[in-house]
Amino acid sequence: MSFRGEPRGRRRQARGPGLPSAPGRIAAIASLLVVAVVALMIVLDSGPDASPHSVTVNPTASAPRTSKGTTTSRPVVHPGTATVPILVYHVINAQPSGSSANPALYVQTAVFSSQMQALKSQGWRPVTLNQLQAYWTRGTSLGSGKPIVITFDNGYASQYANALPVLKGLGWVAVENLQLTGLTPSEGGLTAAQIRAMIAAGWELDTQGLDHTDLTAVDPSQLSNDLTSARQMMQSQYGVTPTWFSYPSGDYNPTVTAAVRAAGYTGATTVNPGWASPRADRFRLPRLVVTGGTTPSQLLSQIAAAQTDTAVPSAYSGVGLA
Repeated sequence: MSFRGEPRGRRRQARGPGLPSAPGRIAAIASLLVVAVVALMIVLDSGPDASPHSVTVNPTASAPRTSKGTTTSRPVVHPGTATVPILVYHVINAQPSGSSANPALYVQTAVFSSQMQALKSQGWRPVTLNQLQAYWTRGTSLGSGKPIVITFDNGYASQYANALPVLKGLGWVAVENLQLTGLTPSEGGLTAAQIRAMIAAGWELDTQGLDHTDLTAVDPSQLSNDLTSARQMMQSQYGVTPTWFSYPSGDYNPTVTAAVRAAGYTGATTVNPGWASPRADRFRLPRLVVTGGTTPSQLLSQIAAAQTDTAVPSAYSGVGLA
């Protein structure tokens, strides 16, 4: 290492005997001090705890260098706390002439489209139940807009033929609660190809079980078998393991909810009115049934009126649409 003061001091020594001049002595002493400091730094950095110097860059703000031994803490998880309305539809079509089915099942396609436009105009945007669960447990963002879940029960073919195009045009998704054997294509049910197309369009596939059996009326063995078989069949046929269950006709009791939990589902939905809350039992989430004849403005009022309803009874056995 070379220092500017050092050569000048040596040149003055060569001119004659005697001690170096005062400026030369000062320069020499300064040089020695610098060498000593550098040597000391080398010794300290060569110790057992020495590590290369690094700079931690914060993309949002300038930050000083981190000191040795500093550890990065894990990000804090802030679960979502918002309550969210869940809608449920059945047939998206006009009721066939001569049909003896409950007219409340049928929401005409044009009305359904108008309802979706009304939701959009008020800032609503659909999410799936799995997305809602991620928000409630991990704080995962649900995106912009007010979250709402749109579900379809039973697996009617009109849900693919009429509801899917309307939602796809808006860039929206929904949840299909499928009966595995209860509604065949010859009876107006979805085909396997239609179900796969719904999955490809981003819909979440969940289930109502094997068929539309009242689960509160079966023995424990059949109850367990129906719940587990539905998951296995859906995985085998569509490559999707359903995580949410929809009670057929909305009927359930503590035995049924316990069996659904034991079968490995994340939660279940009912037909009790209200908004779903992260503080409520996941296996008794309320839903708002949208019936035939409901206008877009009436739907918005129905949603608003149910906002304060979050309590759901431990059992239900009422008049279900399907």
